[in-house]
Amino acid sequence: MAAKRISQETFDDVVQENIIEFGMDPEEALNEAIQQFESQGVDLSNIVKIVPSPASENGQEQKHMVLQILDCLQKAVIDADSSKVDESLVNFAKQCRLELSVRYLAAQKGAYPAVLAACRLASEERCSLLKALQALSALLEGQPDILDVPGQELLLRVLQESRDDADLTLAGVRCIRYACLKHEQNRQDLVKGGVLALLSEAIVRHGDRADVVREACSGLRIMTFDDDIRVPFGHAHDHARMIVVEHNGLGILIEAAKGKGSDSPGALARRPSWLSKNKVYRLLVLDHHTCLFLSFSHQKQACMLIRNLVSHTQDFSQPILEMGAEDLITEAREAHRDCDDVAKAALRDLGCKVELRELWTGQKGSLAR
Repeated sequence: MAAKRISQETFDDVVQENIIEFGMDPEEALNEAIQQFESQGVDLSNIVKIVPSPASENGQEQKHMVLQILDCLQKAVIDADSSKVDESLVNFAKQCRLELSVRYLAAQKGAYPAVLAACRLASEERCSLLKALQALSALLEGQPDILDVPGQELLLRVLQESRDDADLTLAGVRCIRYACLKHEQNRQDLVKGGVLALLSEAIVRHGDRADVVREACSGLRIMTFDDDIRVPFGHAHDHARMIVVEHNGLGILIEAAKGKGSDSPGALARRPSWLSKNKVYRLLVLDHHTCLFLSFSHQKQACMLIRNLVSHTQDFSQPILEMGAEDLITEAREAHRDCDDVAKAALRDLGCKVELRELWTGQKGSLAR
Protein backbone atom coordinates (compact mmCIF):
# COMPACT_ATOMS: atom_id res chain seq x y z
CA MET A 1 0.00 0.00 0.00
CA ALA A 2 1.38 3.40 -1.00
CA ALA A 3 2.14 5.80 1.82
CA LYS A 4 -0.03 8.86 2.21
CA ARG A 5 1.47 12.24 1.36
CA ILE A 6 0.65 15.79 2.36
CA SER A 7 1.82 19.19 1.16
CA GLN A 8 4.25 21.39 3.04
CA GLU A 9 1.46 23.93 3.52
CA THR A 10 -0.78 21.36 5.22
CA PHE A 11 1.99 20.39 7.62
CA ASP A 12 2.83 24.02 8.43
CA ASP A 13 -0.85 24.83 9.01
CA VAL A 14 -1.12 22.07 11.61
CA VAL A 15 2.01 23.33 13.37
CA GLN A 16 0.59 26.86 13.47
CA GLU A 17 -2.74 25.52 14.71
CA ASN A 18 -0.98 23.76 17.57
CA ILE A 19 0.75 27.01 18.51
CA ILE A 20 -2.26 29.33 18.19
CA GLU A 21 -5.19 27.11 19.17
CA PHE A 22 -3.55 24.93 21.82
CA GLY A 23 -0.92 27.29 23.19
CA MET A 24 2.03 24.98 22.52
CA ASP A 25 5.54 26.31 22.19
CA PRO A 26 7.03 25.95 18.66
CA GLU A 27 9.12 22.86 19.41
CA GLU A 28 6.23 21.06 21.09
CA ALA A 29 3.86 22.04 18.28
CA LEU A 30 6.28 20.68 15.68
CA ASN A 31 6.76 17.35 17.48
CA GLU A 32 3.01 16.99 17.98
CA ALA A 33 2.38 17.54 14.25
CA ILE A 34 5.04 14.98 13.32
CA GLN A 35 3.57 12.36 15.66
CA GLN A 36 0.04 13.09 14.45
CA PHE A 37 0.84 12.57 10.77
CA GLU A 38 3.14 9.59 11.31
CA SER A 39 0.41 7.84 13.34
CA GLN A 40 -1.84 8.25 10.28
CA GLY A 41 0.73 6.60 8.02
CA VAL A 42 1.78 9.80 6.26
CA ASP A 43 5.21 9.87 4.59
CA LEU A 44 7.01 12.99 5.84
CA SER A 45 10.30 12.38 4.03
CA ASN A 46 9.77 15.39 1.73
CA ILE A 47 8.44 17.67 4.44
CA VAL A 48 10.61 20.35 6.04
CA LYS A 49 10.20 19.65 9.74
CA ILE A 50 11.12 23.12 10.96
CA VAL A 51 8.84 25.83 12.32
CA PRO A 52 8.65 28.57 9.64
CA SER A 53 10.27 31.92 10.46
CA PRO A 54 8.46 35.28 10.38
CA ALA A 55 8.69 36.71 6.85
CA SER A 56 7.33 40.17 7.66
CA GLU A 57 7.99 42.83 10.28
CA ASN A 58 4.71 42.25 12.10
CA GLY A 59 5.33 38.49 12.18
CA GLN A 60 1.99 37.77 10.51
CA GLU A 61 3.47 35.93 7.51
CA GLN A 62 5.42 32.74 8.23
CA LYS A 63 7.83 31.34 5.67
CA HIS A 64 10.64 28.82 5.66
CA MET A 65 14.12 30.33 5.47
CA VAL A 66 14.95 28.69 2.13
CA LEU A 67 11.87 30.31 0.57
CA GLN A 68 12.73 33.71 2.00
CA ILE A 69 16.21 33.42 0.47
CA LEU A 70 14.67 32.23 -2.80
CA ASP A 71 12.46 35.33 -2.89
CA CYS A 72 15.57 37.51 -2.48
CA LEU A 73 17.35 35.59 -5.24
CA GLN A 74 14.45 35.91 -7.68
CA LYS A 75 14.19 39.65 -7.05
CA ALA A 76 17.96 40.13 -7.40
CA VAL A 77 17.99 38.23 -10.71
CA ILE A 78 15.14 40.37 -12.07
CA ASP A 79 16.96 43.53 -10.96
CA ALA A 80 20.29 42.17 -12.30
CA ASP A 81 21.86 43.08 -8.93
CA SER A 82 24.99 40.92 -9.08
CA SER A 83 26.08 41.50 -5.47
CA LYS A 84 22.65 40.53 -4.14
CA VAL A 85 22.54 37.54 -6.48
CA ASP A 86 25.90 36.30 -5.18
CA GLU A 87 24.87 36.70 -1.56
CA SER A 88 21.55 34.95 -2.14
CA LEU A 89 23.20 32.08 -4.01
CA VAL A 90 25.61 31.39 -1.15
CA ASN A 91 22.82 31.42 1.43
CA PHE A 92 20.55 29.34 -0.81
CA ALA A 93 23.24 26.68 -1.27
CA LYS A 94 23.75 26.46 2.50
CA GLN A 95 20.03 25.88 3.00
CA CYS A 96 19.82 23.26 0.26
CA ARG A 97 22.69 21.28 1.78
CA LEU A 98 20.73 20.82 5.01
CA GLU A 99 18.53 17.98 3.74
CA LEU A 100 16.53 16.72 0.76
CA SER A 101 13.21 18.08 2.04
CA VAL A 102 14.58 21.64 1.90
CA ARG A 103 15.77 21.12 -1.68
CA TYR A 104 12.44 19.58 -2.61
CA LEU A 105 10.48 22.51 -1.19
CA ALA A 106 12.71 25.00 -3.00
CA ALA A 107 12.28 23.14 -6.29
CA GLN A 108 8.51 23.11 -5.84
CA LYS A 109 8.56 26.90 -5.49
CA GLY A 110 10.52 27.65 -8.67
CA ALA A 111 14.12 27.53 -7.46
CA TYR A 112 15.53 25.82 -10.55
CA PRO A 113 14.58 28.55 -13.09
CA ALA A 114 15.90 31.19 -10.68
CA VAL A 115 19.26 29.45 -10.20
CA LEU A 116 19.57 28.76 -13.93
CA ALA A 117 18.89 32.44 -14.64
CA ALA A 118 21.58 33.34 -12.10
CA CYS A 119 24.03 31.06 -13.95
CA ARG A 120 23.30 32.86 -17.21
CA LEU A 121 23.58 36.26 -15.55
CA ALA A 122 26.99 35.32 -14.14
CA SER A 123 28.34 33.71 -17.31
CA GLU A 124 31.03 36.39 -17.77
CA GLU A 125 32.02 36.69 -14.10
CA ARG A 126 34.03 33.76 -12.77
CA CYS A 127 33.36 34.15 -9.03
CA SER A 128 29.64 34.66 -9.56
CA LEU A 129 29.42 31.70 -11.93
CA LEU A 130 31.17 29.51 -9.39
CA LYS A 131 28.63 30.45 -6.71
CA ALA A 132 25.77 29.81 -9.14
CA LEU A 133 27.08 26.36 -10.07
CA GLN A 134 27.56 25.47 -6.42
CA ALA A 135 23.96 26.48 -5.72
CA LEU A 136 22.78 24.45 -8.73
CA SER A 137 24.63 21.34 -7.57
CA ALA A 138 23.17 21.71 -4.08
CA LEU A 139 19.67 21.95 -5.58
CA LEU A 140 20.15 18.99 -7.95
CA GLU A 141 21.29 16.55 -5.28
CA GLY A 142 18.63 13.88 -4.97
CA GLN A 143 16.28 15.41 -7.56
CA PRO A 144 17.82 15.08 -11.05
CA ASP A 145 14.41 15.35 -12.73
CA ILE A 146 14.51 19.14 -12.49
CA LEU A 147 17.38 19.46 -14.98
CA ASP A 148 16.06 20.37 -18.44
CA VAL A 149 17.67 20.71 -21.87
CA PRO A 150 18.76 24.36 -21.34
CA GLY A 151 20.38 23.26 -18.08
CA GLN A 152 22.21 20.42 -19.80
CA GLU A 153 23.46 22.79 -22.50
CA LEU A 154 24.65 25.28 -19.89
CA LEU A 155 26.65 22.64 -17.99
CA LEU A 156 28.28 21.33 -21.17
CA ARG A 157 29.15 24.87 -22.23
CA VAL A 158 30.70 25.63 -18.83
CA LEU A 159 32.91 22.53 -19.03
CA GLN A 160 33.97 23.43 -22.57
CA GLU A 161 34.66 27.11 -22.02
CA SER A 162 36.17 26.81 -18.51
CA ARG A 163 38.24 23.68 -19.05
CA ASP A 164 41.38 25.40 -17.72
CA ASP A 165 39.68 26.50 -14.49
CA ALA A 166 39.84 23.69 -11.92
CA ASP A 167 37.25 25.16 -9.56
CA LEU A 168 34.65 25.80 -12.25
CA THR A 169 35.32 22.35 -13.70
CA LEU A 170 34.82 20.80 -10.27
CA ALA A 171 31.52 22.62 -9.74
CA GLY A 172 30.27 21.75 -13.23
CA VAL A 173 31.20 18.08 -12.94
CA ARG A 174 29.47 17.87 -9.56
CA CYS A 175 26.28 19.22 -11.13
CA ILE A 176 26.51 16.58 -13.84
CA ARG A 177 27.10 13.82 -11.30
CA TYR A 178 23.99 14.74 -9.32
CA ALA A 179 21.96 15.17 -12.52
CA CYS A 180 22.87 11.71 -13.82
CA LEU A 181 22.50 9.62 -10.68
CA LYS A 182 19.35 7.49 -11.10
CA HIS A 183 18.39 9.39 -14.27
CA GLU A 184 19.00 7.50 -17.52
CA GLN A 185 17.64 10.21 -19.84
CA ASN A 186 20.01 12.84 -18.46
CA ARG A 187 22.89 10.40 -18.91
CA GLN A 188 22.01 9.68 -22.52
CA ASP A 189 21.44 13.34 -23.37
CA LEU A 190 24.73 14.44 -21.82
CA VAL A 191 26.68 11.61 -23.46
CA LYS A 192 25.27 12.69 -26.82
CA GLY A 193 26.40 16.22 -25.95
CA GLY A 194 30.00 15.05 -25.46
CA VAL A 195 30.25 14.81 -21.68
CA LEU A 196 32.46 11.70 -21.73
CA ALA A 197 35.22 13.57 -23.56
CA LEU A 198 34.87 16.51 -21.17
CA LEU A 199 35.08 14.32 -18.06
CA SER A 200 38.08 12.44 -19.44
CA GLU A 201 39.79 15.71 -20.32
CA ALA A 202 39.15 17.06 -16.81
CA ILE A 203 41.04 14.12 -15.31
CA VAL A 204 44.03 14.69 -17.60
CA ARG A 205 44.07 18.48 -17.43
CA HIS A 206 43.64 18.70 -13.65
CA GLY A 207 45.52 15.58 -12.59
CA ASP A 208 47.21 17.52 -9.79
CA ARG A 209 43.84 18.27 -8.19
CA ALA A 210 42.65 15.19 -6.31
CA ASP A 211 39.19 16.69 -5.78
CA VAL A 212 38.66 17.25 -9.52
CA VAL A 213 39.99 13.79 -10.40
CA ARG A 214 37.76 12.19 -7.78
CA GLU A 215 34.66 14.05 -8.97
CA ALA A 216 35.32 13.35 -12.65
CA CYS A 217 35.94 9.66 -11.93
CA SER A 218 32.62 9.54 -10.10
CA GLY A 219 31.00 11.22 -13.08
CA LEU A 220 32.37 8.62 -15.49
CA ARG A 221 31.34 5.84 -13.13
CA ILE A 222 27.76 7.10 -12.93
CA MET A 223 27.55 7.16 -16.72
CA THR A 224 27.88 3.35 -16.56
CA PHE A 225 25.12 2.87 -13.97
CA ASP A 226 21.86 1.08 -14.70
CA ASP A 227 20.01 2.47 -11.68
CA ASP A 228 16.92 4.20 -13.13
CA ILE A 229 13.99 1.88 -12.38
CA ARG A 230 11.77 3.87 -14.75
CA VAL A 231 13.78 2.70 -17.77
CA PRO A 232 13.65 -0.98 -18.84
CA PHE A 233 16.95 -0.89 -20.74
CA GLY A 234 19.74 1.61 -20.17
CA HIS A 235 22.93 2.34 -22.10
CA ALA A 236 25.35 1.44 -19.31
CA HIS A 237 27.47 -0.98 -21.34
CA ASP A 238 27.49 1.29 -24.38
CA HIS A 239 28.76 4.14 -22.24
CA ALA A 240 31.42 1.90 -20.66
CA ARG A 241 32.63 0.85 -24.11
CA MET A 242 32.73 4.47 -25.28
CA ILE A 243 34.78 5.52 -22.25
CA VAL A 244 37.44 2.90 -22.96
CA VAL A 245 37.47 2.65 -26.76
CA GLU A 246 36.72 6.21 -27.84
CA HIS A 247 38.21 8.22 -24.97
CA ASN A 248 41.13 6.07 -23.76
CA GLY A 249 39.40 5.95 -20.39
CA LEU A 250 41.39 3.09 -18.93
CA GLY A 251 44.75 4.64 -19.75
CA ILE A 252 43.64 8.01 -18.38
CA LEU A 253 42.39 6.49 -15.14
CA ILE A 254 45.50 4.41 -14.54
CA GLU A 255 47.68 7.47 -15.09
CA ALA A 256 45.50 9.37 -12.63
CA ALA A 257 45.90 6.54 -10.13
CA LYS A 258 49.64 7.20 -10.11
CA GLY A 259 49.03 10.80 -9.05
CA LYS A 260 50.90 12.22 -6.08
CA GLY A 261 47.80 13.57 -4.34
CA SER A 262 47.09 11.98 -0.95
CA ASP A 263 43.50 11.38 -2.02
CA SER A 264 44.36 9.49 -5.18
CA PRO A 265 43.50 6.05 -3.71
CA GLY A 266 39.96 7.37 -3.35
CA ALA A 267 39.87 8.02 -7.07
CA LEU A 268 41.19 4.54 -7.76
CA ALA A 269 38.41 3.08 -5.64
CA ARG A 270 35.87 4.34 -8.16
CA ARG A 271 37.21 2.19 -10.99
CA PRO A 272 36.46 -1.45 -10.18
CA SER A 273 32.67 -1.08 -10.34
CA TRP A 274 32.70 -0.30 -14.06
CA LEU A 275 36.16 -1.40 -15.17
CA SER A 276 35.19 -5.06 -15.48
CA LYS A 277 31.82 -4.50 -17.10
CA ASN A 278 32.73 -5.15 -20.71
CA LYS A 279 35.06 -7.64 -22.39
CA VAL A 280 36.31 -4.85 -24.61
CA TYR A 281 38.72 -4.03 -21.78
CA ARG A 282 40.56 -7.33 -22.06
CA LEU A 283 43.66 -6.34 -24.04
CA LEU A 284 43.95 -2.97 -22.36
CA VAL A 285 43.77 -4.48 -18.89
CA LEU A 286 46.37 -7.10 -19.68
CA ASP A 287 48.70 -4.43 -21.01
CA HIS A 288 48.37 -2.01 -18.14
CA HIS A 289 47.08 -3.65 -14.97
CA THR A 290 50.53 -4.04 -13.42
CA CYS A 291 50.85 -0.24 -13.31
CA LEU A 292 48.43 -0.32 -10.41
CA PHE A 293 51.12 -1.78 -8.19
CA LEU A 294 53.59 1.06 -8.70
CA SER A 295 52.11 3.03 -5.82
CA PHE A 296 52.32 1.22 -2.48
CA SER A 297 49.20 2.96 -1.13
CA HIS A 298 47.11 1.50 -3.96
CA GLN A 299 47.70 -2.18 -3.29
CA LYS A 300 44.44 -2.84 -1.47
CA GLN A 301 42.37 -1.22 -4.22
CA ALA A 302 44.41 -3.05 -6.86
CA CYS A 303 43.60 -6.38 -5.19
CA MET A 304 39.92 -5.45 -5.27
CA LEU A 305 40.23 -4.49 -8.93
CA ILE A 306 41.80 -7.81 -9.94
CA ARG A 307 39.26 -9.71 -7.87
CA ASN A 308 36.39 -7.90 -9.62
CA LEU A 309 37.91 -8.51 -13.04
CA VAL A 310 38.37 -12.25 -12.67
CA SER A 311 35.09 -12.81 -10.82
CA HIS A 312 33.23 -11.35 -13.82
CA THR A 313 35.42 -12.87 -16.54
CA GLN A 314 37.41 -16.00 -15.72
CA ASP A 315 39.33 -15.68 -19.01
CA PHE A 316 41.41 -12.97 -17.33
CA SER A 317 42.77 -15.32 -14.67
CA GLN A 318 45.48 -17.17 -16.57
CA PRO A 319 47.03 -14.16 -18.38
CA ILE A 320 47.06 -12.18 -15.12
CA LEU A 321 48.73 -15.07 -13.29
CA GLU A 322 51.33 -15.36 -16.07
CA MET A 323 52.24 -11.72 -15.44
CA GLY A 324 53.15 -12.52 -11.83
CA ALA A 325 50.03 -11.35 -10.05
CA GLU A 326 50.14 -14.12 -7.44
CA ASP A 327 53.52 -13.03 -6.08
CA LEU A 328 52.52 -9.37 -6.04
CA ILE A 329 49.27 -10.07 -4.20
CA THR A 330 51.08 -12.30 -1.70
CA GLU A 331 53.55 -9.49 -1.04
CA ALA A 332 50.66 -7.09 -0.45
CA ARG A 333 49.16 -9.52 2.09
CA GLU A 334 52.43 -9.79 3.96
CA ALA A 335 53.09 -6.05 3.94
CA HIS A 336 49.61 -4.94 5.01
CA ARG A 337 47.36 -6.78 7.42
CA ASP A 338 44.45 -4.64 6.17
CA CYS A 339 45.00 -6.10 2.69
CA ASP A 340 44.61 -9.69 3.86
CA ASP A 341 40.89 -10.20 3.17
CA VAL A 342 40.79 -8.55 -0.25
CA ALA A 343 44.10 -10.13 -1.27
CA LYS A 344 42.83 -13.55 -0.23
CA ALA A 345 39.65 -12.97 -2.25
CA ALA A 346 41.71 -12.00 -5.31
CA LEU A 347 43.90 -15.10 -4.99
CA ARG A 348 40.86 -17.32 -4.50
CA ASP A 349 39.13 -15.98 -7.63
CA LEU A 350 42.36 -16.31 -9.61
CA GLY A 351 42.32 -20.02 -8.75
CA CYS A 352 45.35 -19.89 -6.45
CA LYS A 353 45.68 -22.04 -3.35
CA VAL A 354 44.45 -20.07 -0.34
CA GLU A 355 44.26 -21.21 3.26
CA LEU A 356 40.72 -20.57 4.47
CA ARG A 357 40.69 -20.90 8.26
CA GLU A 358 37.55 -21.31 10.29
CA LEU A 359 37.73 -18.44 12.76
CA TRP A 360 35.14 -19.82 15.17
CA THR A 361 33.34 -23.15 15.38
CA GLY A 362 30.62 -22.07 17.78
CA GLN A 363 32.14 -23.99 20.68
CA LYS A 364 33.95 -22.87 23.81
CA GLY A 365 36.34 -19.99 23.70
CA SER A 366 36.48 -16.66 21.96
CA LEU A 367 37.35 -15.81 18.39
CA ALA A 368 41.00 -16.37 17.53
CA ARG A 369 42.64 -14.72 14.57
